Amino acid sequence: TSYVMLNSQFRPHPPCAPHTLPPQPGLLSLTQSILNLGPCSGPNRQRDLCTFCTISLDQEEVFRTKVFDKSLSPFYGEDFYFEIPRPFQCLSFYVFAKGVFQRDLPVGKVSIRKEELCKFSGKEHWFGLQPVDPNSEVQGKVHLEMRLNELIIENGSMCQQLLVRIIECQGLPLISGQNCDPYATVSLVGPARFDQKKTKVKKKTSDPQFEETFYFEVTRPNSYTKKSHFQVEEEDIEKLEIKVDLWNNGNLAQDVFLGETRVSVKILRNDHIHRAWYLLQPKGNGKSKTDDLGSLRLNVTYTEDNVLPSACYTPLRTLLLKSPDIKPISASAAHILGDICRERYEAVLPVVRLLLHHSRLVSFVSAIAALELENTQEANTIFRGNSLATRCIDDMMKIVGRSYLTVTLKPVLDEICESNKTCEIDPIKLKEGDNVEVNKENLQGYVQKVFSSITQSSSSCPPLMCDVFRSLRQLASKRFPDDPHVQYSAVSSFVFLRFFAVAVLSPHTFQLRPHHPDLEVSRTLTLISKTIQTLGSWGSLSKNKLVCIHVFVFILTVSMSSLYLFYYREVQKRAQGRKRIGKNFKKRWLRVTSRELSYHKHRGKEALCIMPVKNIQAVEKLDESAFNRKNMFQVLHSEKPLYVQAGNCVEASEWVEVLSQVSRCNPDRLGTFHPSAYLAGAWLCCRSLSDSQPGCKPCTPTLLANLQLDIDCDRETERIFSLFTSSYSKLQKMEDACASIAVYQGPLREQDDYSLFTIQDSKETFHTVRQISHILKELQREHDTRSGTAQYGSQENPIVGKTS
Repeated sequence: TSYVMLNSQFRPHPPCAPHTLPPQPGLLSLTQSILNLGPCSGPNRQRDLCTFCTISLDQEEVFRTKVFDKSLSPFYGEDFYFEIPRPFQCLSFYVFAKGVFQRDLPVGKVSIRKEELCKFSGKEHWFGLQPVDPNSEVQGKVHLEMRLNELIIENGSMCQQLLVRIIECQGLPLISGQNCDPYATVSLVGPARFDQKKTKVKKKTSDPQFEETFYFEVTRPNSYTKKSHFQVEEEDIEKLEIKVDLWNNGNLAQDVFLGETRVSVKILRNDHIHRAWYLLQPKGNGKSKTDDLGSLRLNVTYTEDNVLPSACYTPLRTLLLKSPDIKPISASAAHILGDICRERYEAVLPVVRLLLHHSRLVSFVSAIAALELENTQEANTIFRGNSLATRCIDDMMKIVGRSYLTVTLKPVLDEICESNKTCEIDPIKLKEGDNVEVNKENLQGYVQKVFSSITQSSSSCPPLMCDVFRSLRQLASKRFPDDPHVQYSAVSSFVFLRFFAVAVLSPHTFQLRPHHPDLEVSRTLTLISKTIQTLGSWGSLSKNKLVCIHVFVFILTVSMSSLYLFYYREVQKRAQGRKRIGKNFKKRWLRVTSRELSYHKHRGKEALCIMPVKNIQAVEKLDESAFNRKNMFQVLHSEKPLYVQAGNCVEASEWVEVLSQVSRCNPDRLGTFHPSAYLAGAWLCCRSLSDSQPGCKPCTPTLLANLQLDIDCDRETERIFSLFTSSYSKLQKMEDACASIAVYQGPLREQDDYSLFTIQDSKETFHTVRQISHILKELQREHDTRSGTAQYGSQENPIVGKTS
């Protein structure tokens, strides 16, 4: 399993000492920072160049930055944090010059192979831009078999014949968003010959099955008189090679190059049969003259875990899920992980996700919040630090509160970002011609809209957040019984300061805006965010009775469970009940809330069709073979299935997750489904003739705890295992602390070492640490047993480059 996170910047020449950004926690996280273009010459080198970057998995674009105007050194400063939902070969970043009257022009690209991502992970790097050449835009792999046969010809002499079998390809790129029409040419190339043959064209597939065999003469005797392709009597086999090129059949247009691979015939010297998978390479192996195109600064964090069979994780998962019941909570496995990985913010997330999935998070958060309150002496400092409790609640709100933020803040943030009203009130930062009174009026209007949106949103607050907030109120009131207001400040410190204010400050990190705002809008959002923090603090509430009433009512109400989910994207929808041929797919805007799924011809316009969420019986991905289209999913309900094509693989996964979660409690959910479509009187998957035939494949289990993410508990437990393993020395030190009397009355140096840990009950903590150590050793043994690398040339580990 893989994750990515990114940060990027573009520049003309490398700096002497580039500024280092802090690594983001993450999956694949991509932080785009600076782009610096090369010398101002040629068609793409104007000084008023407007540029943007795209991020692609192989040839599939998944993200795009904002357009940066008129700069050769734009600073993008955009973070992308996402899970990689499918196998891939390259993570690529393309820089484009924005076209006004013509199409966008590629400036250059950076491509990082999957196996090289770990080398760059967690660190900033400047990457030189490479030219974007159609012949270098390749992906996929090809399965070949070669064999050298000896033949007896008419006069009894022996000659050699080369057999080349092209079996199949996998992962060929999309062409104009659709599956390609691939064919292959197979050539025997030598100093004095070029003998080429061609396969049949396979229609609309990225994984063609060719299963074609070609024969080439390799040697012949001098006495052989029949016409041959040879220009010399005897040919040196050592100098021959097989070249396989993949092409997309363009019909009336020009054929598009998809990739090539070369295999030397001398590989058959020791083995007369060679069969292997090869990664497709750029034409000429991508070697071309590189101009000074500029460079791109990226901060990529890539995490890849090797997940074992589920049964291997049962002991560790069971121990972690017992954490809320352990007394004291500091002796639990989850708390111990947070203790020994205190400096690693990402250590909390897998624990939160695991407990969330098993509905154990609220009880765990309540226990660690109670522990923190025991050590809080002043009511006005409640939950102000970066503790295990606050980190868990922060992650919980980000996971389950994303849709809540969308419903509450997105409309007003869109208005703020698009209206471009100046709100600067600092006299030092005012521009010439600015009117501070007008700016103050603009700021007050925006703050009022944001504050009203928040205080009127209590009915949309996710139930799990409500449960946590209710627990915080009760714990705070119990800890400080003489302070009647502390229960409100305990909740406001999270919901205003750590949730809404942060989302207003950086809306792009919560998917509320597509891109990082420009400098002026960013300043406006900073002023609004600071004001919201102030309005949500107790100091402000005690001075403003009207604000106080609104906040108190809001905090009281968010203890009540409610749900509202909102998701809106442009998709390709297939007309229901149509035949397979013809233009059956049309662009539509698909919209889902907690009550209904609808599609619209234009965004915000009247719905063409409304489907109550309560009628949804299953949401599953659809095999691309059904309609020769990728990124398809189906919504099954009481009538005909709704078939939808998402914009890319990430969006397809998000749609399935969101729709599955919002319909997860429906009483009529199906247990099985058909992974393909019913066309021409039969199901394409199981060939059943009845359109009412029950599904041939079990439905994907729906996770109840999380409205946005499909939580893989095995993967999260593997991540926790990796965190424990990387901090094993601290775990051993905690064990020593529990076992030694020095933790209570030893030398001061030892006390300082052990004061890093929270040990309330040394005996109980020691017992848990020993259990963790034993489980870690068993899991490591399982990893060692299964760590064999796939054979080079296998489907899992294809050969890269030319072999000989």
